[in-house]
Amino acid sequence: MPLLCVNVDHVATIRQARLGTEPDPIVAAAMCELAGAAGIIMHLREDRRHVQDRDVDLIAQTIQTKFNFEMAATDEMQAFALKINPVTVCLVPEKRAELTTEGGLSCAGHEDKLKKYLAPIHDAGIKSSLFIDADPAQIKASHEIGADYVEIHTGHYADAKTRSEQKLELNRIIDGIKRSQDLGLKVNLGHGLNYTNILDFANVPGICEYSIGHSIMARAIFVGIDRAVKDMVEIIRTFVD
Repeated sequence: MPLLCVNVDHVATIRQARLGTEPDPIVAAAMCELAGAAGIIMHLREDRRHVQDRDVDLIAQTIQTKFNFEMAATDEMQAFALKINPVTVCLVPEKRAELTTEGGLSCAGHEDKLKKYLAPIHDAGIKSSLFIDADPAQIKASHEIGADYVEIHTGHYADAKTRSEQKLELNRIIDGIKRSQDLGLKVNLGHGLNYTNILDFANVPGICEYSIGHSIMARAIFVGIDRAVKDMVEIIRTFVD
């Protein structure tokens, strides 16, 4: 059965708008777990625009499910990951001016560098994931790097303006899922997924996790975080009925 992992970065974004102490993403993470989330995601950006070091430290100490730590492939973040020992590290690209991650990591042509970068993380028993576009070259490179997972970027699918464009992107993702699985990679999906567009993946086999943040936190404003998480969990459960 595919699982739901909830990204709580947007809770930290609201807090940082006032540079205060509330809402606390640590409390949000605990509520997501109680509502049925199988894991919590945090992305500690280099510019610390939302999640802070303190948040990651506390999540690592208090989480009851699994912690997926998203980060750029820098020396600072490698040291941070080795200190907090999450279940999974997911390498993502970062651009200073972007509002959110705009595309997948460029792995092709950087296989040796990324393999070397991940070596101490793997040695520590931490699983690795690479956030990539559904591109055959990036999938092949991810396999050569030795990643445990790929998280296929669903943002282009989610942002498609017409149903025909959406179907084109959906087919690319489905093809990417199969290519990844054929190489022995485990597959997660994430970015821009919501309560409606996720239904297109109902009959796609072999997806391990859905990584979702924004749409859940947006719904939580109106119905509460408990209901918002439970609603998404229930949708994903119907995929295997």
